[in-house]
Amino acid sequence: MSTALVILAAGMGTRMNSDLPKVLHTVAGAPLLVHAMKSGASLMPERMVIVAGHGADLVTAAAHEWDPAAQIVLQQEQLGTAHAVAQARPTLAGFEGDVIVLYGDTPFIQPETLERMAEARHSHDVVVLGFEAADPGRYGRLVMQGDALDRIVEFKDASDQERAITICNSGVIAADSETLFSLIDAVGNDNAAGEYYLTDIVALARAQGLTATAVTCDETETMGINSRAELALAETAFQTRARALAMEDGVTLIAPDTVFFAHDTVIGRDTVVEPNVVFGPEVTVESGARIRAFSHLEGCHVSQRAVVGPYARLRPGAELAEDVHVGNFVEIKNAVLDAGAKANHLSYIGDAHVGEGTNIGAGTITCNYDGVMKHHTEIGARAFIGSNTMLVAPVKIGNRAMTGSGSVITSDVPDDALAIARAKQEVKPGLATKLFDMLKAKKAKRDKGAE
Repeated sequence: MSTALVILAAGMGTRMNSDLPKVLHTVAGAPLLVHAMKSGASLMPERMVIVAGHGADLVTAAAHEWDPAAQIVLQQEQLGTAHAVAQARPTLAGFEGDVIVLYGDTPFIQPETLERMAEARHSHDVVVLGFEAADPGRYGRLVMQGDALDRIVEFKDASDQERAITICNSGVIAADSETLFSLIDAVGNDNAAGEYYLTDIVALARAQGLTATAVTCDETETMGINSRAELALAETAFQTRARALAMEDGVTLIAPDTVFFAHDTVIGRDTVVEPNVVFGPEVTVESGARIRAFSHLEGCHVSQRAVVGPYARLRPGAELAEDVHVGNFVEIKNAVLDAGAKANHLSYIGDAHVGEGTNIGAGTITCNYDGVMKHHTEIGARAFIGSNTMLVAPVKIGNRAMTGSGSVITSDVPDDALAIARAKQEVKPGLATKLFDMLKAKKAKRDKGAE
């Protein structure tokens, strides 16, 4: 059966104390909304509908950046979760499959959990996701009769007996489209908050002779984010899980608690990651590489047996081939380094292509920006770039070519050629002493005048 996702993302998030919509605050380099979208995408949904409200333009942009096909609907007034889901009805007109309702501020529900919900839908009309809470607090409670879910009661409306229940409601619900919207039509707002609760559809379904059940998951999956403190806890939860999964997959983390992953980091087996490494979004590291301490990577690809760092920065567009070495205080941006190339220290390589086996000396800079436009530097294979060379782009250095240390290269260098571009050194005997005496006298005169 086909599936549609409805993701609720209309809330302001008052407790965040932020101008940014709550669902756009980030965990592991991605908005909370994107985490929810990624979880739901595991079901290969035919439709994905985002219900936006506060900051709708920003929410729309973030959703479409990850999935241009996502459909956005507006909830002009926040009158409760049932009211929010009802806004998706026109967009889903004619859709006859299952609808699963997710929340943009609940980022960690696992694909396997959603698959179990989809399976449970084969034998029940309504399926709710619940969890056994260590501290049920103010969560809504699932009132069960064996495997059957009788109703969901919000904490503020619950009796003392109902508040003693520890199986709690995550808010995630699945039902076929016709049933879902039919039940929503019957939801009223006769409750303490005066809102239209999506959770009321369970009792309504049972009253109509429909079946309902609950699928449970680990409490950590249902973590909702409502404050900066909870956002920090969510980051910790994500990183703890990501580190454990990386090590299970054969990655060595020398000091796991100091390594930070993005939501989409991919690292091959037998890679070693040293302490204090940060992976930003869109990083892939192939097997057998070594990422040394205090390095920062984002938007880059690192091939087998490459070594990065310590204290290196790989920016978007950096492509390191096999056996490349990028050392301390080297920055690579929008540049390809072919197999065996080395830039071992104190260099900036941007908007460039470096051929295989080429050595980049310390202090080398590709001067790629003229104040208006970026320009490309091409360095051939097995070239030798002397220390402190300025390569003023656009410029091309040939295969096996060499530049002298301290050169400012503004013209192409042919294959096998040596280029030296620096002023002729002059030596003035005794002039250093004369200059120092003059400067000391000037300083003494200035200090005396200040008294």
